[in-house]
Amino acid sequence: MSAEPNPLVSRLSPPPIPSVLAWAREYRGGKGPLVDLSQAVPGYPAHPDMLRLLGEAASSPKMTGYGPIEGEGVLREAYARHMSALYGAAVSSDNIHITAGCNQAFMSAAIALAGSGDTVALTNPFYFNQETTLSMLGIKRALVECDAQNGFLPDVRSAEKALAAGAKVLAIVTPNNPTGAIYQPALLHDLLMVCRKHGAWLIVDETYRDFLPDGYGAPHPLLTIPGWEDTLILLYSFSKSFCIPGHRLGAITAGASVVAEITKVMDNMQICAPRAAQIAVAEAMPILADWRAGNRLEIARRADALRAVMAVLPGWEIGAIGAYFAFIRHPFEQLGSSAVAERLAKEAGVVCLPGSYFGEGQERYLRLAFANADAALIGLLAERLQ
Repeated sequence: MSAEPNPLVSRLSPPPIPSVLAWAREYRGGKGPLVDLSQAVPGYPAHPDMLRLLGEAASSPKMTGYGPIEGEGVLREAYARHMSALYGAAVSSDNIHITAGCNQAFMSAAIALAGSGDTVALTNPFYFNQETTLSMLGIKRALVECDAQNGFLPDVRSAEKALAAGAKVLAIVTPNNPTGAIYQPALLHDLLMVCRKHGAWLIVDETYRDFLPDGYGAPHPLLTIPGWEDTLILLYSFSKSFCIPGHRLGAITAGASVVAEITKVMDNMQICAPRAAQIAVAEAMPILADWRAGNRLEIARRADALRAVMAVLPGWEIGAIGAYFAFIRHPFEQLGSSAVAERLAKEAGVVCLPGSYFGEGQERYLRLAFANADAALIGLLAERLQ
């Protein structure tokens, strides 16, 4: 009798990004350069000062040993100051846990809050890594509907239904992956209140908050609500705005008691996040503030370039757009999203993700990670998508 792997893992599909890039490798270049809009990576390099700081920190013998499980004190303190200033709230270093990327932040939070057989509510469409994380942990999934006619914003009544049925956690992403939809402060407040009513946790993945529209202000008021620590957990990634996804650095903002629980998880998962990157980012946060603000404007220009393209393409429609992503309704009624994405990659040299990767009923949609390409490259879509 042969040994078998964990069925909770083996039943999952292979990672989606490599499968889409495999399609792209069959493109022969007939339409011009490949336009890769598949993965959410910054389409420009890290600042020279960021690279210098990473090099200096990595060459220090002090960084070769284990660090604090919760994260380097200098980064926890710097990030707490940043959060306090951004939200106009009192956030301390005791509220911060540093992780090896935001996917790890979600996994460690999920383990700390829910066990096998419990239920976590996700929006539909959802970020696929969150859904597969729950699946491999044996955590059940409930779906909160997001109306395409309302820009893919989550329906509060649907969220309440899931929580009333026993979901212990509601996990959302804003600005959203995959749709780009931006959840307004009033909506986030309502979702927090629904979670509080049902004694559930609200996890807000804010990986893309640095790319909210210029002048948006605080993304939400949730950290100013008394007792937020008993309901709210915020997740973040340093990868996008600092352009260092390969260094794997994320953060959790939560009540000190939740941070203590996550510390138990992290000690068994990672022990500590990459130390050199933590030291470098702590120093880079204040000196690269203007550079990061400029990148926000650049990403907005890329979004405008995609809007302009879609405006001249018959049958194509923007379902939602914001930060790094657009969720685009394709015109091919007889084809599923995977078939459309495969043909675009192989024949037109446009690489994007099928809507079906992100949930139920998304066959008419494609996710375009437009932040990966500059405005000129995005402009090529006008001919490629004809």
